[in-house]
Amino acid sequence: MALLKYEQIAESLRRRISDAEFGPGDLLPSSRDLCEQWAVSRATAIKAMEVLRVDGLVVPHQGRGFAVTEVPVARPAGGRGSGATRAQGGPYRRLGAPEMLVPPSHVADALGLAAGRQALHRARLVLTEEGQPHSYVVAWFPPEVSDLCPRLHQNGPIAEGTTHYVRRVTGRLSVRGMDATSVRLATRVEAELLQVKRPCAVAVVLHTAYDQDGTALVCEEGITPEGLWERTDNYPMNQQG
Repeated sequence: MALLKYEQIAESLRRRISDAEFGPGDLLPSSRDLCEQWAVSRATAIKAMEVLRVDGLVVPHQGRGFAVTEVPVARPAGGRGSGATRAQGGPYRRLGAPEMLVPPSHVADALGLAAGRQALHRARLVLTEEGQPHSYVVAWFPPEVSDLCPRLHQNGPIAEGTTHYVRRVTGRLSVRGMDATSVRLATRVEAELLQVKRPCAVAVVLHTAYDQDGTALVCEEGITPEGLWERTDNYPMNQQG
């Protein structure tokens, strides 16, 4: 399906940011410049910027326009339903370098990988606003995705976000997600990363995103310690018993 004009503008700016034409803190073209370049109304140009703001990619500055965010943000695993945005995440720290590894069996099953087959491993530590550990997240990309997306193998942040990057490079959209939540005790490594004392209960969210053909694009496992994990459901109830 063809993108609307404001979506085309947002995608163009997203790619230019990803390609380092605009770095952290740099101002993006003004709405007037975008209007002239794309032959659109000011409302359309502003709507494009709003898309990037909601994604946590840019921040508004009074009287100056929009600038690329200086602090990359990421979300804990799961909760990718309609209306969820990257701006709802927090600052994060990349852990180690991406590498091809054999995933745990439950991740391999979620990705549909044969036993012993490798996937691309990317780990991050999502932080609170105070800079303390909030959630330890490991993302696994099947080789069918990682082989086509060289930036996934790089250690630095992907400014446009991995979901947008994978979609742009492969043309595969995340159309369905499945979250499985369980509770167990933290391992020694998890406790060290999350800076908690053992024994400590942790919530484990296994999130798998699927494309339009029902094929897994990524599987993320997020570990959040007790006291920081919370789930709220708001839903209608049957009034007739």
